[in-house]
Amino acid sequence: MTLDLESLETSFDLLAPRGDELMDEFYSRLFVTAPASRLLFPADPKQQKTILLATLVLLRKSLRNLDTIAPTLRKLGACNVAYGAKPEHYDVVVNLLVDSMREVLGPRSDERTLDEWRTALRLVSKQMIAAAEAP
Repeated sequence: MTLDLESLETSFDLLAPRGDELMDEFYSRLFVTAPASRLLFPADPKQQKTILLATLVLLRKSLRNLDTIAPTLRKLGACNVAYGAKPEHYDVVVNLLVDSMREVLGPRSDERTLDEWRTALRLVSKQMIAAAEAP
């Protein structure tokens, strides 16, 4: 599978200065869509927002060689199990994150690029799920 790396990088570079807004939008959507997930996070999810944004920045920097972040993704996947994350949660997160990107980018978003993000994030999810399911 070949990702449109240029499109992913360009769109993320537009999102990066609005990272806090992206995280606020994502967590707002998550807690509305899956209210029970709110119990998985501290009262102030600031640290979790920072971790997710840092992971997205790492992904952006590693798009041209995803193998370099595989160990980090596996570690995150293993940690997420401890927080109660299940494999079926990942697709919800991917879709909500892409929807949040669409909202934050506004008219600068396009469906082709958002589909590329969906594909890239699913590749990341597979790595994390594999680690979570490993003995």
